[in-house]
Amino acid sequence: MTQGILTKHIGLNTFLRIIGVEGTGGIIKNIIRSGSVKVNGESETRNKRKLHAGDVVEYLGKKYAVEEKLIR
Repeated sequence: MTQGILTKHIGLNTFLRIIGVEGTGGIIKNIIRSGSVKVNGESETRNKRKLHAGDVVEYLGKKYAVEEKLIR
């Protein structure tokens, strides 16, 4: 699945909300800190990790690509 963003970068926590992860900011922060989220194949525990075009986020076995053509 591909998810577009309208800025040069977006925080991982915000991106997870965009792709539909349910919960409050605290719940999403705990999901990230638990190591359940991967960015470019590696576990990521930084809540506000900046994502850029070409990054791939993996959560619950699904991969989400950030496309450059949608960045303005």
